[in-house]
Parts: sequence; C-alpha cells; structure tokens
Amino acid sequence: MSNIAKAFDHGKAFIPFITCGDPSLEITEQLVLAMAESGADLIELGIPFSDPTAEGPVIQAASQRALAGGVTTDKIFEMVRRLRQKTNIPMVFMTYANVVFSYGADQFLGTASRLGIDGIILPDLPYEEKEEFDPICKKYNMDLISLIAPTSHERITNIARDANGFVYCVSSLGVTGVRSEITTDIGAMVQLVKKAKNIPTAIGFGISTPEQAKKMAQFADGVIVGSAIVKLCEQYKENCIEPVSSYVKSMKRAIS
Repeated sequence: MSNIAKAFDHGKAFIPFITCGDPSLEITEQLVLAMAESGADLIELGIPFSDPTAEGPVIQAASQRALAGGVTTDKIFEMVRRLRQKTNIPMVFMTYANVVFSYGADQFLGTASRLGIDGIILPDLPYEEKEEFDPICKKYNMDLISLIAPTSHERITNIARDANGFVYCVSSLGVTGVRSEITTDIGAMVQLVKKAKNIPTAIGFGISTPEQAKKMAQFADGVIVGSAIVKLCEQYKENCIEPVSSYVKSMKRAIS
C-alpha cells in the first residue's frame, strides 16, 4: 500500500495545507510534527511561488512573506530531509508547474521522491498537459495528484481514470479561501470519480469550520483545509503551533 493510500485506510482523512517558510522554515518543521501528532492524516506542503494563480489573498500573502524571508526550494528539501527522520506521515508538495520546470522536472521530482515526498499537486497543470510530468512522477514512484473542478463535468471521468494517489475535488469555482457556504454538488462529483476508478477523494477550497468539514466528509474520503490554517500562522506567527494543533484536533474530531 502506498503512503498516500495509508492516509485514507482508517476512516475519513484530514489533510491540512501550510505554506513552507511562513512564518519561518523552523516553525513549518515544528508545525508538520505538531499536526501529525494532532491527528492530521496527510500534509500538503506549499512551495511558495511568486504568482500563485489558484490561491486567494491569504495564501498569496503567505507565499510572498515566505519568499521575502528567503525560502528556496532547496531549503524546503532540507527541511523535508530532517522531517523524514522524525515522522512517516504522508506528505505531498503543492506548487506550480513553473517551480518544477525552472528547477528541472527530473531533478525536482527525483530529489523530492528520495527525500520521502509521496506526491505532488500542480493546480495550474491542465489535465491535457499532465504528460509533461506524469511519466517522470511514475519513474520516481510519486503520485501526480489530479484536481477536478465543478466545471469539468464531462472531463471528470477521464481525469479520474488516469488519477493517482487521490483525487482533489475543488469545492468551489475561483481561488482558495474561506467561504461561508459551499453550494457545489460535491456528491455528484465524487460519484463520477468513483464510477471511473476506485480511488480516494478529498474535498478542498473553502472549508474552514468543523461544521463544514463534517458536512463535506459525508461525500468524500477526506477534507483539505488551507486558508484557515495559514490565517492562524499569519495571526500568531512564531506562536502558531498551539492554535494550529488545537484547530487540527477539532477538525479531525468533526470528521471522525
């Protein structure tokens, strides 16, 4: 069983996202360990990018702060190396195609795999262009995680059939961010995926409260939360470990 599959093999998975280097890489490292302790099942590590088109203002600002603080891909790789000596929690990178391209796709994915990263999410990579990265991911035994959006109705079947790891179901149109309510018919999206392939599904974009998480977990195998956690990092800065840990515990409880 792959490391990502393990995240979904004991009930509903809670998947937090954090931006690496916000407020610092030292804190990011501590956050990963604290979230793993607090019940997270898989962790998305955001590699900051200067033009994160899928992100709302909260994660955009976190990316800018991290880059201004001197975070680089190599420093993030070093952090992952240290983390893997302390935890085997499934971890995936979330970043943009340009970050991988400019590093050299083979070198980036090979290094990430050797360090123990289990998969990668590239929100700006259209399904039609996934062949640029998918063979390299397969070569290094990494899952290229596919995203499906509410608009890609007739494409959902094709995307799901080719998907690896889990399918990231985007709950709302537009960018990431906290939303007061989610109106997309998530159940129908998930059904289309499951019809095409027996693969876990996780819902992200806009989930921030335990109530929303509980509701979304009825439809899918996991729930992804980013902006609400990144907001806590922004608010509490160096003192964010405890608030984030409490938040992760409350979200995990809600979906269990």
